[in-house]
Amino acid sequence: MKMKKIKILIVEDEPDISEAIEYKLGKEGYATAISPDGEEALELVKTDSPGLVILDLMLPGLDGLEVCRKMKENKVTRDIPIIMVTAKGEESDIILGLGLGADDYMTKPFSLKELAIRIKAVLRRGPLKEVGDNVVKITCGDVEVDPEKYEVIINGKTEPFTATEFRLLYHLASYPGRVFTRDQLLNVAGDDKTFVLDRNIDVHIRGIRKKLKDRSDLIETIRGVGYRFADKEMS
Repeated sequence: MKMKKIKILIVEDEPDISEAIEYKLGKEGYATAISPDGEEALELVKTDSPGLVILDLMLPGLDGLEVCRKMKENKVTRDIPIIMVTAKGEESDIILGLGLGADDYMTKPFSLKELAIRIKAVLRRGPLKEVGDNVVKITCGDVEVDPEKYEVIINGKTEPFTATEFRLLYHLASYPGRVFTRDQLLNVAGDDKTFVLDRNIDVHIRGIRKKLKDRSDLIETIRGVGYRFADKEMS
């Protein structure tokens, strides 16, 4: 029996771009649908329940940020992953979009091959969970992050991490490849006994990288946006 194809909704008002994406995704084995405007896209995500949405920010009528906001506010559509597509220089929109719940973003012009890779990564991660929902050990090469013991083991040796550093590392490692803004990481880093400022996130990340030693490259900086855990060697 053939497996049902994952449907991807392409929300893009430039026909040349949407048709190129549609062709590439068809070759990758996905089913596709195209919507040129935000209002229609919202109706399609409710009725068709796509596995993923590629969402342009600059749309006629309802823009991409508003589409993202409405999707994430609706319990029927909030778990549908979104990859935002935007023109270069819209850094503030990227930060806002990720804060609204988008899973990833790409800037135009972009490689269709890279887009296909990003789609696979987002689909593999699944929907974002609340902090604390997922309590399984994460292994990336010679780095192990154990939430039950609150331990980070590197090359067989336990490294001392503060509670805040551990929460940040575990959260990032739980969603390899996903970009998190500093505001999102603030919610992860802080608890009832800890007050963490936006600028301190960078300090904590530097501390994590220092303790990861020669695996510091696992924490990637997305300039002007935030951080992500490298999507490699995961198990």
